[in-house]
Amino acid sequence: MKKVKLSLDALAPFFEKVEKLSTVQRILIYAGTFLVLIGAVVWFLYMPKWDMKSELQAEFETLETQLMTARTKAAKLPKLRAQMKAEQAKFALASKALPERREIPSLLTSISQSGGDAGLEFQLFQPGGEVNREFYVEIPVSVKVQGGYHSTAEFFDRVAALSRIVTIKNISMTPGENSEISTSCSAVTYKFVEQKGS
Repeated sequence: MKKVKLSLDALAPFFEKVEKLSTVQRILIYAGTFLVLIGAVVWFLYMPKWDMKSELQAEFETLETQLMTARTKAAKLPKLRAQMKAEQAKFALASKALPERREIPSLLTSISQSGGDAGLEFQLFQPGGEVNREFYVEIPVSVKVQGGYHSTAEFFDRVAALSRIVTIKNISMTPGENSEISTSCSAVTYKFVEQKGS
């Protein structure tokens, strides 16, 4: 294999021409060559790094914004967990006040027992059809009792004191025999319904 000989002899005519030029022209050639070299270094080495730096800076700012958002959310997390725990406790308490399907017969017995304990005579005690609401079901019971005014008030008080929610609606009282009154009303109890898919 031949060795390539590097020689400045080939450039000798160029240097001779440059030597014949005036000092100002030589300075301009040197300055021009220097500027071309600096331009090439800037264009090929510095500019790609500058573009990469700009991209990385934009990415850094985006990530910094995401980090700030995440930190803000993380700071709220304990408070939100405490709120969720409190709401779950409220929900559990409210769920206990709404009977499940298997508890409905015993609840109806409790309502009937409350009337008997108050000294009322039941003339009608008829559970109606369930009425579906958003997350619960209403179970109305048509009730007609006869007895004294104070016994009727005691019955309503006993029903209100039950551990489950029972609402007395549409109360109608008419005078009866022997200073007794006949009371018709609707006792409505509620049953919690689990949402499908939750």
